[in-house]
Amino acid sequence: MFDSVTAREIVDIGRDMFLRGLVSSHGGNISVRFGSTVYITGKGSMTSRLSTADIVEVDLRRDDDPDILNASSEYIVHRAIYLNTGALAVVHAHPPYATLLSLSGEIVPVDSEGSYHLRRVPVVAPQNPIASAEAAHLVSETLKDNRAVMVRAHGSFARGSTLEEAYMLTSALESSAFYVYHLETKRR
Repeated sequence: MFDSVTAREIVDIGRDMFLRGLVSSHGGNISVRFGSTVYITGKGSMTSRLSTADIVEVDLRRDDDPDILNASSEYIVHRAIYLNTGALAVVHAHPPYATLLSLSGEIVPVDSEGSYHLRRVPVVAPQNPIASAEAAHLVSETLKDNRAVMVRAHGSFARGSTLEEAYMLTSALESSAFYVYHLETKRR
């Protein structure tokens, strides 16, 4: 059940994402699911300075829920992930190294943590990468068998059974991408 502890965790992870450089001030979004209810950061909210007022409650079963208008524009992708996977939390970020590497194909971690948690991170390339039905379909299908996915030239989506897990995977992805980028650069 959603409570002040979960709300605080969303706020804290939003700030952590910004401080870690995984999003710009207003980039990315965060959601958690409790039954058929999704709590997601609101449209245009400042991820780096979220408050509980920035968290929108949406009924997952209803396409016509009026609160969808206040939810992040990426709600369409979060919803598809919840409907197609066992996820209870989703973090969407714009990690710079991972986003850069997404232009070249899947990311295969070379570090122990990334290899252990992620194995590989596939890249999907919808024609419209931001908040589109095609992105929602490709991301949710890919997350059936993976814990994280990159949307080419846009950002990452990570699913978890907890918000902390989804954030950890996002952070591990960016660390792995950093190592891969520098290893590839050194080899040139």
